[in-house]
Amino acid sequence: MEKLIRVDNIKKYFPAEKSFFGKPISFVKAVDGLTFDIYRGETLGIVGESGCGKSTAGRVILRLLEATEGKVYFEDEDIFAYSKAQLKALRRKMQIIFQDPYSSLNPKMTVLDLIGDAMQEHKMGTKKEIEERAEELLVQCGLNGRYLRRYAHEFSGGQRQRIGIARALALNPDFIVCDEPVSALDVSVQAQVINLLEDLQAEKKLTYLFISHDLSVVKHICNRIGVIYLGSMMELADKEELFAHPLHPYTRSLMSVIPIPDPTIKVERILLEGDIPSPSNPPSGCKFHTRCPYATERCKEEVPEFREVSGHHYVACHYAEKLAK
Repeated sequence: MEKLIRVDNIKKYFPAEKSFFGKPISFVKAVDGLTFDIYRGETLGIVGESGCGKSTAGRVILRLLEATEGKVYFEDEDIFAYSKAQLKALRRKMQIIFQDPYSSLNPKMTVLDLIGDAMQEHKMGTKKEIEERAEELLVQCGLNGRYLRRYAHEFSGGQRQRIGIARALALNPDFIVCDEPVSALDVSVQAQVINLLEDLQAEKKLTYLFISHDLSVVKHICNRIGVIYLGSMMELADKEELFAHPLHPYTRSLMSVIPIPDPTIKVERILLEGDIPSPSNPPSGCKFHTRCPYATERCKEEVPEFREVSGHHYVACHYAEKLAK
């Protein structure tokens, strides 16, 4: 498969404390060395607990946030080296769907302005052509084309998210970061929006980075899944392989708490002890060792290599082979 995105050891540190002279002396390590590829036409899921760096990683990949370190390649070009003019052209190929459909839409703008603003900025047609394109996108996203003159407050949460999706599609992108696009919606509406994203992907040959904390949602829509903890990748594999043979203790604990709609099925819950460490002062060695039931002295001292254990199944754990047995 063709690689569309290549993420090479990206890091994003935010200053947490400054000296008297204003120089940062400590940092929040939101993203701490992520490396992975996204293939054209696939949906790569990124999962993890709140605060693990998922959304920050998505924004760094799009250059909405500047990376502290690392590289991101789009179609084999280093986008971190792009000029402002090159970056503006790149915006037509890379877009984002935000998590909150309420705060991501400007209440002072009509639906036509929300969708057509980017097209006007990139000079993608006359005023009439932009309006026709916006109406077409609304219909594709399951809304009435006559809604163009309405404002965001006149819509439900699910309808607003459909408007957000239409806005992301306005420039005909190749790649879209879906930043928890259904987490703020009712369960019934979640299914509708996920089905819409799948239909649009098939129709327009889109590539998604799907960020979520809900493994059941990710299992439905994604081809491959990466599990993040404290800004680092713990495990990455094809969806079927990951759910059938989770190797990292953190992945196993996440999967053990997925709700199963059958009271006759008993699942052993793996409850993690302790709280998530602070990203401003992560543990030495394996970041997960403070909560891992299998941790040894080696885990406390040595950072595990993110390595391929079996065919396209990567894991950052010293004892992955033992846990697989």
